[in-house]
Amino acid sequence: MAGWARGGVAAILGSLVACSTAPPLAPAPGPSAQRPAPAVPAVSNAAARWSPADWTDLPDWGRDDLLAAWPALRAGCQRPASGWAEFCARVAMLDPGDGLEAALLLMKHLRPWRLSAEGEPAAGGLLTGYFEPQLAATRARGGAFQWPVHAPPADPALRRLPRRALDTDARMAGLALAWLDDPFALLQLQVQGSGRLLVREPDGRERLSRVAFAGHNDQPFQSVVRPLLDRGEVADATPATLRDWARRNPAKVGDALAVNPRVVYFREEPLPDPAQGPRGAQGVPLTPGRSVAVDRAYIPLGTPLWLDSTEPWLPGATPAPLRRLVLAQDTGGAIQGALRADLFWGWGDEAALRASRTRQPLRLWALLPVGVSP
Repeated sequence: MAGWARGGVAAILGSLVACSTAPPLAPAPGPSAQRPAPAVPAVSNAAARWSPADWTDLPDWGRDDLLAAWPALRAGCQRPASGWAEFCARVAMLDPGDGLEAALLLMKHLRPWRLSAEGEPAAGGLLTGYFEPQLAATRARGGAFQWPVHAPPADPALRRLPRRALDTDARMAGLALAWLDDPFALLQLQVQGSGRLLVREPDGRERLSRVAFAGHNDQPFQSVVRPLLDRGEVADATPATLRDWARRNPAKVGDALAVNPRVVYFREEPLPDPAQGPRGAQGVPLTPGRSVAVDRAYIPLGTPLWLDSTEPWLPGATPAPLRRLVLAQDTGGAIQGALRADLFWGWGDEAALRASRTRQPLRLWALLPVGVSP
């Protein structure tokens, strides 16, 4: 939708909100108030605050291309949380023709709640980004392809070994799903939690598949790159720089990787539709630019969120506001707190660049069905 058209939609929505006769939301009850069990999973941490808000409180509400968010909304409704059945039934039946119709549907059936946390300033949240790497791989170890993507061991004791022990344990060789030619690409795959492998099969054909998170070895995560930066062994943390360092220092790679004892295990899945994202913690495919990972102790999975941040800085571009409807459809070990979100940018080089440069202040509003309180 053209910018002037979105501006017109925003003006119309502003007028409708101002004239709305919808009953005001009741104040959120205090911690000692007696109330029935909530219709959706409750916020479990008392440090999080959900405050009733108006649609006019959402910066640039009405300017987002809500039709672009509709596939993510429908995907989330495949596994609706308690209290969302009626709204999701409407979403399944209706196909908005434009952004205005989509916005009016949301405004009729949902209400915004401002998220905040004790001890955090109004704009004290943090937005980061992640993506799905695509990496070259082989089925058999050989040549430069020396770094295994492992399936989880059945033996719990073996599964929990730290990285250095796993790397030298002969029992792990039979659990290699594929082999990569870059140790830092393997680490990136483990940090992102899923990825695409362009695998050269023994018959010479190439096949694209997905490896999805299947657990880890219960060891703490430590940065491998930070010590290299601190010692001046690398000038930056770009993939090209790290790959070049590994090529020039093969004898040091094992010790560098061992700094991080955590190993992530994977399962391999077919990829019949390359345009479909990986499944997040909600169990539905992630939508680039519209799915976020959250801390489910504060935000129930499936919750629509209005995100207020800025676009990641890209070469030659001026950072612009990033204000859009997103869906809480994933989680992550580093995503902790009420004002914390990790935006899924998709796959490919541009998604990788956006994810690496996403680290901006964040404000969030949650949208809940009318009559449902957090």
